[in-house]
Amino acid sequence: MALVVGVLLAVFVLDGSWEWVAVASGGAIEIGEAWFWLRWTKRRRPEVGVEALVGARGELTAAGWVSVNGELWRARSAAPLEVGEHVRVSAVDGLTLVVEAVSRR
Repeated sequence: MALVVGVLLAVFVLDGSWEWVAVASGGAIEIGEAWFWLRWTKRRRPEVGVEALVGARGELTAAGWVSVNGELWRARSAAPLEVGEHVRVSAVDGLTLVVEAVSRR
């Protein structure tokens, strides 16, 4: 947008060498803005796959099944859990989530 403003200023308003200054300034602003947004979007790796499940919270929907982020997963736990109990994923073993109970506060 800054480049467009610079070109419009150069064509309709400014005279002489100020035309080049306006276009160059607009282009520099555009390059700086593009660099900023590129750095902003690349600041951390996206979380995908099983790595994103560890630490996620869910709810036990049936015996041996847990709902995490809207998806049903087979689950196992060291302690017996009741249906409707809130859990946290502590590990992933194949396609089975190892969960533990979360205390309600």
